[in-house]
Amino acid sequence: MKRILFILFTICQFSLIAQTTISGKVTDNKGIGILGANIYLDGTYDGTSSDENGNFSFSTSEKGVKTLVVSFISFENFTRTADVSKLKNLQIKLREDVNTLDAVTINAGTFEAGDNAKVTALKPLDVVTTASALGDFVGALQTLPGTATVAEDGRLFVRGGEAEETQIFIDGIRVFTPYTPTTNNMPTRGRYSPFLFKGITFSTGGYSAEYGQALSSVLLLNTIDEPVEEKTDLSFMTVGLGVGNTQIWGKSSLSVNMSYINLQPYLELFPDRNKWNKPYQSFSGEMVYRYKFQNESMLKLYGAFSYSDFDILQDDINFDDGLHFGLKNRNLYFNTSYKSRLGNNWTISGGASFTNDNSDIAIIDDAVKNDENSVHVKLKLKKRFSNRFKLNFGAEYFTTDFNENFIGNTAGNFNYGFDNNIFGAFAETDIFFSKKLASKIGVRVENSDLLNQFTVSPRASLAYKSGKNAQFSLAYGSFYQNPKSEYLKLSDNFEAENTSHVIANYQYVKNNQIFRVEGYYKDYKDLVKYDTDFVDPNTNFSNNGNGFAKGVDVFWRDGNNIKNLEYWVSYSFLDTKRDYRNYPVKARPNFASQHNLSIVGKYWMEDWKSQIGVSYSFASGRNYTNPNKTGFLNQETKNYNSVSLNWAYLLSQQKILYFSVNNVLGTQNVFGYNYKDTPNMNGSFERQAIVPSADRFFFVGLFWTISDNKKDNQLKNL
Repeated sequence: MKRILFILFTICQFSLIAQTTISGKVTDNKGIGILGANIYLDGTYDGTSSDENGNFSFSTSEKGVKTLVVSFISFENFTRTADVSKLKNLQIKLREDVNTLDAVTINAGTFEAGDNAKVTALKPLDVVTTASALGDFVGALQTLPGTATVAEDGRLFVRGGEAEETQIFIDGIRVFTPYTPTTNNMPTRGRYSPFLFKGITFSTGGYSAEYGQALSSVLLLNTIDEPVEEKTDLSFMTVGLGVGNTQIWGKSSLSVNMSYINLQPYLELFPDRNKWNKPYQSFSGEMVYRYKFQNESMLKLYGAFSYSDFDILQDDINFDDGLHFGLKNRNLYFNTSYKSRLGNNWTISGGASFTNDNSDIAIIDDAVKNDENSVHVKLKLKKRFSNRFKLNFGAEYFTTDFNENFIGNTAGNFNYGFDNNIFGAFAETDIFFSKKLASKIGVRVENSDLLNQFTVSPRASLAYKSGKNAQFSLAYGSFYQNPKSEYLKLSDNFEAENTSHVIANYQYVKNNQIFRVEGYYKDYKDLVKYDTDFVDPNTNFSNNGNGFAKGVDVFWRDGNNIKNLEYWVSYSFLDTKRDYRNYPVKARPNFASQHNLSIVGKYWMEDWKSQIGVSYSFASGRNYTNPNKTGFLNQETKNYNSVSLNWAYLLSQQKILYFSVNNVLGTQNVFGYNYKDTPNMNGSFERQAIVPSADRFFFVGLFWTISDNKKDNQLKNL
């Protein structure tokens, strides 16, 4: 028995001698001990947790070189590889994880909507539940600060910039003709259905070096990666009908939408002062095919087709029988994109798009036929060296072939056109110094064959988190854009128009509430000027124009304080002047309002199974030229006011009755005046108010979703 005890005692002694003690202290970057950090040897069961002072100690029988791992929530993992005998009295300082939800975000000039956004100022659902948006993503964005109310046009005018200064991308690939064409004073709409997109990023300035050929703004639309269910959507509306279907086969899925719109019922209810020989009608369809590979790679094929036509005699003070305008437009858009993870933290993505836009236009007794073919090809690589340093670079190529045939009744026939080829390359780094401080620094270069010009555009952003819920951001960027097609078809003796942005931003986010205020300054150079009333083959062009835009944008969104109520308020102050086009002096452009206000509210009534929405838009008066007085842009219109209402009633979990009225009070908003070409007997010029044809819009629809998920609340999908 004594011998057995002696043998056991000897074995225990050898075991204790073979044990190695690993010890140390875990602190944060301020030297404060971390309680509960997990410390272990990789590949073993040996480890422990730190105490309230951050100290730890444990024994192991492992020998040789091993890796010690220290982990704690909201901090980056710490690893040290060494001989276990040297893992003693360690002083380990953990760095904050910059990928946590409470980390700083670079957001100057940017609004995001989507499930992956840390801060969502506008949700994808808002596109179809905002009363004044009428189901158009552009209409929803016009409730955000930085945008201007130009209701007779309908496109995005951002921070003193023209609509052509905003570019739209789908899955990172350029859309060359994003709006349906219309006539004067009839607002256009975006071509694409909001139901196919999972997220929206709207940059009002200071955007990434990845995007070029946009002086004011970029709008990024991202299609849905993987639909969650197979379903069929039917819609029956006062102005048309629509159908959509989604099918899923393993790793593949296909979504298809089609719609037909005819404004004849609307014109019967709300006749305007024009004579419609043929009311506006359109047919459109969209398709998204997706395939997800085993390595998480994603291939998407997106296609869209639209056709629209109308014929109108517009009431015009200078034409006794009305100004004749007719239009037939056909548009094809194809987009393919691919994204894949490579080894060693590399990601590759890219794609290509093709656009064909064909229009037949009748103006008085003349005819215009134009055809535009455009291609965008893009390749991007991204390398994540660590959570704190990422590199993004790539190249792209734009080409546009534009041809126009003018058939004049008296002036004769003319052919115009141009080939615009642009090569661009960019490189950009994301650097996170800590959870509180981050920067984005990049540069973009472009070469235009048509203009024979090479440009360099530096971009930089900086963000600092000043508190748990608040942060400051700064951004600077230089931006170039070729003159628009209206000028390029007549001359190629141009330089690219350019501007620089300086932006300062403050944002506070807490409990489903967002407050942000942003100031900016834009300096325009090399803007196009010409010497005729309207551009024609005899026009002389130059790049001698210039201008500026400065202002303050304020945004507040609250979905927390009042039960079942969500609302947001946007206000913008804009001070801008330009000397461009045929302006004789520098002046505020006639599309720009100094003050813009938007208030949107949505309230859910459980007992009525309904959602009520209201939108109010205000814009101060816009400049116009009164020839009866001296000066240029010498008067201002009255203020713009519009109240819109909508109501969505849940008939069943699969059916929704939807009712909407735009400008429900019927306010007569005026955006300027047309004047008689010749004075009357007393020498004054008579005038006619410019009023949008669809400033008041009445809409009723029934939306029916057929799917296996009978319990799905369809108001979430409206």
